[in-house]
Amino acid sequence: MKHLTSLFMMMLVCLTASANNIIGVYNTEPLKVEIPEWNYSLTTSTKPAPKMRLGELPMASTTYNTEATRDVYKWAANKPGIKPYKFMDDMTFVGVPMFVAGILLKSEKNAFRQNYKDEFHANTRLLTNFKTSIDDYTQYFGPAMTLGLKIFGYEGRSDWRRFLVSAGLSYGVMGLLVNTIKYSAKEMRPDGSTANSWPSGHTANSFVGATILHKEYGLTRSPWFSVAGYGIATATGVMRVLNNRHWISDVMSGAGIGIFAGELGYAITDLLFKEKGLLRNDLQGDFNKPSFFSISMGVGLGSKSIGFSLKDLKYDYAEELGDEELVRVDFRSATTVDAEGAYFFNKYVGVGGRLRVRTMPAKNWDAITYKPEQANSDLTNDLMYFLKDVNGWSDTTPEYVAEKEMIMANSKDIVTDQDIIVESDHLSEFSASVGLYFNIPLSKRFAIGTKVLVGRSIMQELDLDANYKGNVKDIGYKMEVVDGEPTSLAITRFNPTNMDYEAQWDYMTMGGQTSTTYGTGISLTYRYKSNFSWKVFFDYDYSRKTFTLKYDPYRYLYVATPNMEELYTGMQLSIDGLEFEKTKKLHYYTIGGSFTINF
Repeated sequence: MKHLTSLFMMMLVCLTASANNIIGVYNTEPLKVEIPEWNYSLTTSTKPAPKMRLGELPMASTTYNTEATRDVYKWAANKPGIKPYKFMDDMTFVGVPMFVAGILLKSEKNAFRQNYKDEFHANTRLLTNFKTSIDDYTQYFGPAMTLGLKIFGYEGRSDWRRFLVSAGLSYGVMGLLVNTIKYSAKEMRPDGSTANSWPSGHTANSFVGATILHKEYGLTRSPWFSVAGYGIATATGVMRVLNNRHWISDVMSGAGIGIFAGELGYAITDLLFKEKGLLRNDLQGDFNKPSFFSISMGVGLGSKSIGFSLKDLKYDYAEELGDEELVRVDFRSATTVDAEGAYFFNKYVGVGGRLRVRTMPAKNWDAITYKPEQANSDLTNDLMYFLKDVNGWSDTTPEYVAEKEMIMANSKDIVTDQDIIVESDHLSEFSASVGLYFNIPLSKRFAIGTKVLVGRSIMQELDLDANYKGNVKDIGYKMEVVDGEPTSLAITRFNPTNMDYEAQWDYMTMGGQTSTTYGTGISLTYRYKSNFSWKVFFDYDYSRKTFTLKYDPYRYLYVATPNMEELYTGMQLSIDGLEFEKTKKLHYYTIGGSFTINF
């Protein structure tokens, strides 16, 4: 693998589970039963006694008689003091803006060939070397964890019946939304395999499972269940992108659908079951403690282009060459994923840190890559320019017209097939920062926060490889050089051969050196539960980073025109590629939202 690949994974917290003993007694003889903590209700029937079912117990000192009237007491599976949920009571609708964000990010795919018949982007195909099947399994982490805890008797929010209905409705809503959109939109995957890319089913499946785990155990047992579930779900989405199976827009929309479906499934169950089947209340924390841990996602603004000019070339005399820009890389709005936490000594001041991954996808591939016909014309145009410049010819000079016709007639198949393989379509910056955090309470549930951070960042390269095919040319020339300068030039032959070539090389790599970063920001926090909050934030980060660029678009000429190296040298034409180095001040602005636990 040619570049650093890093996954942003959340670590699971060790959990301790206690088993609940469940004793079922089924007997038609008189039976006395003590139920100190369960509610029960009385119904009277004159019909023959039905067979005992799970959830039904006879009242103490009551005798069953199949021939006579008897009392049947039905077990209501909610404990005393458990707060019932109302319809939509726990809906946060955070999945809706995530789904919309996925729609807004869909333009990223327009820069790539999305199938093998796309002529417009035939030379830019997104292929990566990263391969893993872990995401096929991590998508089931949420339901597997929830089922495992329930099977081993670790009591959660709901009894089995209510839980199964909630989970079934959640997955039903998710499946309906994902498949309806997938097979209506019919968007091609980045690897060109099938037209069902948007939204990501793996990601939706992972986030609906994480939401179920959050509802059952995160809200009622420990917030770290929620962190584990949503952390693994986020990692699943990242792996779907790295595996070249989905665009980031697919993952964002899939995550939004998963969260929305999980919350809606539980809301419908709350409407159907009301107070029945609830086993535990939500955890209650201290509203006065602002210490927190959060998972955040945001959109970055600022520093959207990096240009390299003649003076940025890595030559001693580069400063004398001028400011003419040779290569410019433009970027779309960045996406950021954070893990952040702070411990507060009191209501107002604390210390903490932030891990951030900022991804900046490049967008102007057509400006830095060439289609086959453009690659063919580059060589012929250069040769014709040299003929006029060295010999002092004009467009109507007979010698020039004759040599131009010969070159044009035989140059069309210098490059017949071309792939620019985008192994990394973005610059990814990984930063770790520490500093002071400040909190200003506005009310019991609202607070304003700010911070002052300093840290270090490393950057993953943007990486493009080239694969060219074509016909080898036999080119003859005569050139006279005086004092290192060509004084005359003639192209004596430009002939096709019976040999084809294939050339593979590093077309372009761009990266940044490790640097120090400084950051601040402001946030508004709303505590919708004592232990859980939603936060919106606006961050500013500054760094001074040195970027390097290796740009090598003409290396195929070594094998396509093997006898031309002397001419290229004489014409001072470099086909070995160019290396640039530029120091740039970076100003990053990020707006986003956070899922936060308070402790």
